[in-house]
Parts: sequence; C-alpha cells; structure tokens
Amino acid sequence: MLRRREPVPFAFVAEADRFRSNVTPPPRERPSAGQLAGRWLLGLTVVAGLVGSLVIGMPALSADQPSPRHQQTQATDGR
Repeated sequence: MLRRREPVPFAFVAEADRFRSNVTPPPRERPSAGQLAGRWLLGLTVVAGLVGSLVIGMPALSADQPSPRHQQTQATDGR
C-alpha cells in the first residue's frame, strides 16, 4: 500500500486545522503617550500635505484661465 503524499503547503494547511496550541500569546503592549502623539502628528502632517496640494493645485484646474492659443492670437494682433 503506497500512500500518496500531498505537496508541503497543502499538507501544512490540512494539519493546521487539527493543531490547537495551548500557549496563549502575551498581551499587546499599550503605546506610550509619546508614540500616540507621534502618530497623530504624522497623520496631521499627511492630511495637511494633501489639503495644501489641493489648495495650490486648484487654480491650475480652474477653467477661467485663457488658453495658450487665445494668448497667441492677441500677440499677433499687436496688443
């Protein structure tokens, strides 16, 4: 009787369903006040950068500016 073996990844997944550990992981450490402040500062910096790029980029996206072709026709008229 030859028993057919599965490839390693599938065999590991199949055995993982049967295996239960009796060791509980240690509790997660709570971040310190400095770490929390650093995360908030980093988040605020990223948001401020995005808002600033929108504020600076909005004039370039507005349709009120004359097109370059219109400026060329004014130059040829002698204005």
